Amino acid sequence: MTFRTPVYLDYHATTPVDPRVLTTMLPYFTDEFGNPSSSDHIYGAQAAEAVEVARRKVARVIHAKPEEIIFTSGATESNNLALVGVMERLSEKGNHLITCATEHKAVLETAKRLEQKGKRVTFLPVDSYGLVDPDAVNEAITEETVLISIMAANNEIGTVAPIKEIGAIARDRGIFFHTDAAQAAGHIPLNMEAMKIDFASVSGHKIYGPKGVGALFVKGLAPATKISALMCGGGQERGIRSGTLNVPGIVGLGEALEIAQHEMREENNRTREWTRLMLKSFQEFYENVSLNGHPTKRLAHNLNVCFPGLESKALIHVLRRNLSISAGSACTTASVEPSHVLQAIGLENNLIYSSLRFGLGRFNSQEEIEYAIENVQWGVEKLRKIQGVG
Repeated sequence: MTFRTPVYLDYHATTPVDPRVLTTMLPYFTDEFGNPSSSDHIYGAQAAEAVEVARRKVARVIHAKPEEIIFTSGATESNNLALVGVMERLSEKGNHLITCATEHKAVLETAKRLEQKGKRVTFLPVDSYGLVDPDAVNEAITEETVLISIMAANNEIGTVAPIKEIGAIARDRGIFFHTDAAQAAGHIPLNMEAMKIDFASVSGHKIYGPKGVGALFVKGLAPATKISALMCGGGQERGIRSGTLNVPGIVGLGEALEIAQHEMREENNRTREWTRLMLKSFQEFYENVSLNGHPTKRLAHNLNVCFPGLESKALIHVLRRNLSISAGSACTTASVEPSHVLQAIGLENNLIYSSLRFGLGRFNSQEEIEYAIENVQWGVEKLRKIQGVG
């Protein structure tokens, strides 16, 4: 065996930093350590230039202008900033937000907090594949609607949303459109103008960059006219996100997205073949294995499957020395509550608790995938014997 165990198959939760990204970041921890807000001397000027280079990289990947990129601590902050910032700024225009039942908790919990503060929120349902219907979005719009927030790709089941269609509806109706693109950026093509997106959240650690850094795309040259700041301070990031910039992290985010853009097609082709192989193999050795999420409109590196009659947590425990996999979102795995995403697509609790998420990534190999298939089969057989089945 030529690979490290346990084999890591939880790339939706987080990714390791690509060595090329780390190499780019390292000087900004030591030699080029300046504060970009202190640009009167060379140290600050070098840091400020590094931030702007990264800003241009992020913008190129999502087809935006550099000045439309606001750096944050990650997608959770970006989501909060977009939802709260827009709803507060446009409170005189309206108080209605439209979102979706399968959103990440960073959107759902923010939306619920806005409800507590008197805003009105519509949580749209999805179909059995996890897709929200653009027509349902259109029908939910009222004269009070100021923002629509629909995630680009789901972190649990990998379903890719009809973002372009929803963006067109929002633009036509004169309503701002936000998408949580944490799982999408660097994995599927994104074009802010073509998709009619006004706000988009991005995270570094989902695309082989560092943790603790992200970005919010804000369409237009005057973001402060569209969004209220959540934090007061020195006015960094065009007054939208005050605080000393995380220069090494920002440099890493820009480099990670640029690499991901260049290697996207090759990586997707490779991981798509692997997820297909895994699903086919699972269905051959265990009856009634089913795929959660859309069969084709999905992230290539995602595989969320249900093993009816088996406890997914028990299987994860049996396999933990050999495989690192999860039962769902990394933000909710400590909870005994069933996955809200799997509930939303109509699964009964017994099937929800029998579902596993595999997230494949850049540093996996064919040998690791074959090892994973063998180990899942071994784990399934062990649990079946314990349960007295087969």
